[in-house]
Amino acid sequence: MQNTKALTLNRNNLDKSSSPYLLQHTENPVWWQEWNDDLIRYAVKINKPLFVSVGYATCHWCHVMAAEAFSDKNTAAYLNDHFICIKVDREQRPDIDQYMMDFINQQNGRGGWPLNVFLTPSLHPVFALTYAPLASRDSMNSLLAVAEKVFEYFENNTGKIPPFESVGNQSPVADEKTLIKKLSEYYDPENGGFGSGQKFPSHSTILYLLYQLSIGDSPSIKTICTKTLDAIRLKGLNDHLQGGIFRYCVDNEWTIPHFEKMLYDQAMALWVYSLAYKVIGDPEYKIMAEKISKCLEESFKVDGFYISAHDADTGHKEGATYLWSYEQLIDELNPDEFARFSETFFINKSGNFEGLIHLIKQKDTVLDTIESKLLLIRKSRIQPSSDDKILCGINSLLAVCMIQSGRLIGNHALEESASILVHNIISRFWDGKSLSHSFFKGILQKQGFLFDAAALLTSISLLYESNTGWRSNMDALVHYVESFRVGEKWVESHAEDFQAVYASWFDQPIPSSVSLATMGLARAALLTGKEIMPLEYRHPFQSDFYNLAAMIHNGSFHIYTSKKILAWDLLPGNSIQLPGEHEQDCYMGTCSPLVD
Repeated sequence: MQNTKALTLNRNNLDKSSSPYLLQHTENPVWWQEWNDDLIRYAVKINKPLFVSVGYATCHWCHVMAAEAFSDKNTAAYLNDHFICIKVDREQRPDIDQYMMDFINQQNGRGGWPLNVFLTPSLHPVFALTYAPLASRDSMNSLLAVAEKVFEYFENNTGKIPPFESVGNQSPVADEKTLIKKLSEYYDPENGGFGSGQKFPSHSTILYLLYQLSIGDSPSIKTICTKTLDAIRLKGLNDHLQGGIFRYCVDNEWTIPHFEKMLYDQAMALWVYSLAYKVIGDPEYKIMAEKISKCLEESFKVDGFYISAHDADTGHKEGATYLWSYEQLIDELNPDEFARFSETFFINKSGNFEGLIHLIKQKDTVLDTIESKLLLIRKSRIQPSSDDKILCGINSLLAVCMIQSGRLIGNHALEESASILVHNIISRFWDGKSLSHSFFKGILQKQGFLFDAAALLTSISLLYESNTGWRSNMDALVHYVESFRVGEKWVESHAEDFQAVYASWFDQPIPSSVSLATMGLARAALLTGKEIMPLEYRHPFQSDFYNLAAMIHNGSFHIYTSKKILAWDLLPGNSIQLPGEHEQDCYMGTCSPLVD
C-alpha cells in the first residue's frame, strides 16, 4: 500500500507497484499514484480533485492512451498541476472499477477501458470517459481539452457536486416461460452469436441453453447453440494453431478479433464446449475443449497456477504474433501443404487484416501436421507480453470449469488437476478466515472479494461430490461467502480504503459475484442435506448463470444419491451426486429408485 508520507508525489510512483498493468505506465510523465487511503485524505486536505484511470494489462486501448495522451508532456503537466492522478488495475480492484463503471454507464449508457474518471477530493464523480486522443479530432475532444473543461467545472461548482451512490444492478425477475423466447430475440441467425455488432463469446448464455437441452430436445435451442459454437470454433475467435480463444471479434461475422487471450475466456469456453459435446454429441466440440485445455497447460500454467492473460499487441502492433503474409505461407509450406491449407483456410494475397492473413476456416478439415508446423514457426517469433499475476477468483473459476469438463468429456485427469489447483489456491490465498485476492512477484494482495469466495466455494462443492473429505473447507467457505451479504444485498468487498460497492449481477463475460455465490450456496446446501427454496428466474442474457442456479433450486438438475460414486459419463449433463444410503434420482420434484 502506497504511503504518502514515504513518497514524493511530484513524480510517477508506479515503479513501486505490484500490478503488471501499473508497471506498464512507469515511464509516463503523468505523476501516477496507486490508490491509497492516505492519498485520498491528502487530496481532501489540500482540496485537489482526482483523475483516476482504470484499466488492465492486456487492454489494447489502454496501451494506446499510454503511448499517446499519457506520454505527452503538455497533457501530463496539466494533469499533474490540477489533479492527483491515480492508476487502478481493474483486476486488482474490481470494487473501484465497478463503482466507476456504474457511474459511466449512468452518464453515457455504456463504458469500457481505459475507464477515466474525474472526481472531487471527497470521491464524488464529476465526469467519465473511455479513450481520449492526444489531439482533438472529429467529434472527439483530446484528453487535455476534457481535463481543462472538467477543472473549470470543478472550480465553479465546488461544494455543489453531489455524491454518486452505486446502488447495484440487481437483475429484474423474469418469467421462466419467456426466457428462451427473449434470448432468441438477441440471437443473430445469420452469423451466430448474439447482437448485431461486435461478437463476444456469451459463455453463460450458451451454458444456460445447453443445460436446457439437457432437459429436453429443442430444435431452435440446438440451432442457436450449434451455429454459435461452430462460428467460434471455425472463424476468427479461435486460435486454430495453438488452441484457445481470443477476447472478442470486432465484426459481426466473427472474422477479426482483438487478439488478447484471457484466462477467464479459456475457462468458460472449456466448460461450454465440453457440455456441448455431452449434450449435442458432435466430436468436434470435444476436440475444441481438448485444444483449449492444451493451450491452458502450455501457455497459462506457471508454478501450479494460471496467469491472467496474454496481450493483444506484440511490439505495439495488434495481433502481430498471430498474422501471416501470403508470401510467408508460400515459403514455409511445400506446394502440396499449401494447396491443402488453402482448401481449408481462407487464404488470399490481399489478406483480411491490414494486408495480412488471420486464419479462419472455410472447410471443417483436420490438418494437424501442417498446423503443428506453422505453430512451431509462430512460436519462434516474438510473443505477446503476459499479465503474470495470479488471480484467486479466476483460478477458482478455472477449477470449476476443469472439473465440469473432465466429467463431461470423460477426462478424469482434468478433475485431478483441478483438485491440485484448489489445494494450491487454499495454500496460497486462504488464511483460515479470509481469502487474499491476487499474487504477483511474491506480493500477496490481502483483500477479500465476494467473487473469489464464491468461485472457490463452487469449485470445492464440485470436488466434494467425488471426495467428502472437502467438507470442512466447504463449510468454512459457506460461512465466508455469507459474510459478504448485507441485509438483502451482496457487497463485493469490505475494503478499508473505499466504500462498500454492491456486487454485480451481470453474467457477461463471466458469471457475476452474485450468481456464483447463489450457485455455490445452492450446491453446498444440497450436498449437506439442507433444504433450498425455489428461486425466481432473472432477466435473460444479463443473468443467465444466475438462472443456472435457479434451475438447481427449482428441480431441473438430477440429484443422484448413492452409496458409491456413479460414473459421470453414464449420467446426464445436468446432474449432481450426493453420498447416501438411499439409491435414488430426484428430478423435477419426483424421486425414483436407481436401477442397476
